[in-house]
Amino acid sequence: MMTYNFDTPIERRGTGSSKWSKYSADVLPMWVADMDFAAAPEIIEAIVERLEHPILGYGVARDQLRAQIVADLARIYQWIIQPEDIVFLPGVEPGFNMAIKAMLEPGDTLAIQSPIYRPILKAPDHWNLRRIDINASDLSKDDLQKLAASRAFLLCNPHNPTGKVYTPEELHDIAAATEGRVIISDEIHCDLLFDSNVHTPIASLSSDVAWRTITLMSAAKTYNIPGLKTAFAIIQNPEIRDRFAASRLGMVDSVNVLGLEATLAAFSRAESWKRDLLDYLQANRDYLVDTISARFPSIKMKKPQATFLAWLDCSELNLPDPQQFFLDNAKVGLSAGHEFGEVYSKYVRLNFGCSRATLIEGLDRMEAAIASRLLEGTR
Repeated sequence: MMTYNFDTPIERRGTGSSKWSKYSADVLPMWVADMDFAAAPEIIEAIVERLEHPILGYGVARDQLRAQIVADLARIYQWIIQPEDIVFLPGVEPGFNMAIKAMLEPGDTLAIQSPIYRPILKAPDHWNLRRIDINASDLSKDDLQKLAASRAFLLCNPHNPTGKVYTPEELHDIAAATEGRVIISDEIHCDLLFDSNVHTPIASLSSDVAWRTITLMSAAKTYNIPGLKTAFAIIQNPEIRDRFAASRLGMVDSVNVLGLEATLAAFSRAESWKRDLLDYLQANRDYLVDTISARFPSIKMKKPQATFLAWLDCSELNLPDPQQFFLDNAKVGLSAGHEFGEVYSKYVRLNFGCSRATLIEGLDRMEAAIASRLLEGTR
């Protein structure tokens, strides 16, 4: 069996990488949800094979890809869908905006989790909706009442930025609270699970829930191919599927032909790569948790159950802007907490989808910056 080396550093500057172009060369970027690992060899091979054909025209998903997704959902989640339930898209973000446009009217209420990553946070404003925030970590009775009062719910599970995986019991509570209303479910991180956590697509709970749910998935995050801009929606209700398709409105185009080939290779040929990746990410996660606990007493975090993202509470550092502090003083580029909600300005999000050496260097820089600040305060 092939093993994969995730410790090898790969130079990404000068490649047009968004992650590595944002800051100056002395900054270690640990912000956007983009891992620093080479894609699976099987995916690269599939792309090279496709490039042996010299025509790169508009692409459509082959029957083989649809069949692979149908089979995977049945095998992993016991969720039975049909090939025609799958709608291919150039990304999950266009997908949930299409769903909002298709199913809601200006002035309607849309519930979202808090905190939540920026594209979801901003989505209600794009469509003149009233936003209702519910607690992402623990669903209280009040949160469920808010869901019951909303026209629709835009769910992110596994959750970004906290890494929470919702249990079947929590999903049943959500389904009950939203009875008769639309659920838009962003499940792009569903394969990136740690320990014994299990992902449950909310649409798999029952035929009733499936009939009113638009589920969004992609190989992009798990297999580190986000730049290939390929995702898909699963919509089992034909009426909703037609409304969803009609909401493209000339803004959401066809899918990248190489992204379709890469997605098929990811799902059909790269399982062993994914297993090794998850082992590596879990070890990084554990190192991060242990290091924060031992060396950063003023930073708090919950152990992520999924994703490669850590949500760090820096409130006790008493910094006006921790993201700016670490950028200026540690030369580490993190995601600013206020991007996930107005009240989270004392948080940062850290991407640990990188080599262990990069993670160690980033944490060392952050620790040194805090120590220097404390020293300055004693003078």
